[in-house]
Amino acid sequence: MTKIFAKPADLIGAEGTQLGPTEWLLIDQERVNGFAEVTGDHQWIHVDVERAKAGPFGGTIAHGYLTMSLVNYFLPQLIEVQGFAHAVNVGADRLRFLAPVKVGSRIRGVGEIVGVEEVKGAIQSIVRVTVEIEGTDKPACVVDTISRYFPES
Repeated sequence: MTKIFAKPADLIGAEGTQLGPTEWLLIDQERVNGFAEVTGDHQWIHVDVERAKAGPFGGTIAHGYLTMSLVNYFLPQLIEVQGFAHAVNVGADRLRFLAPVKVGSRIRGVGEIVGVEEVKGAIQSIVRVTVEIEGTDKPACVVDTISRYFPES
């Protein structure tokens, strides 16, 4: 269920708020191949299904950066901030890839607000997103996302 904040200032003091989980998302070979096309990363462990069967994971795996990029898919399912003039994605900190995402598995996002501060006339939040893999204890990745919300005048 999405946690909604009526205005950016409502984020102040929300550190420790747990977010999610999101719905599960299937990682299929078509998605992995599409990511390979747009990034030019055609390493066999991602795109060569036959060769990957004999590889270290017994099949193809998603690119780490594909998994990370899906954090942007999960964020709006985790948190919604309303009442701002505009917002910017400032970046990310502390990215870690902890386990491979095998093609055919499902992932989801869970989050926690780990920081909020006023910055240059805006409210900046840091949301730690953990991408979980269904049926495993170890997450695929963990990343701190940084968003800046500029309040309405």
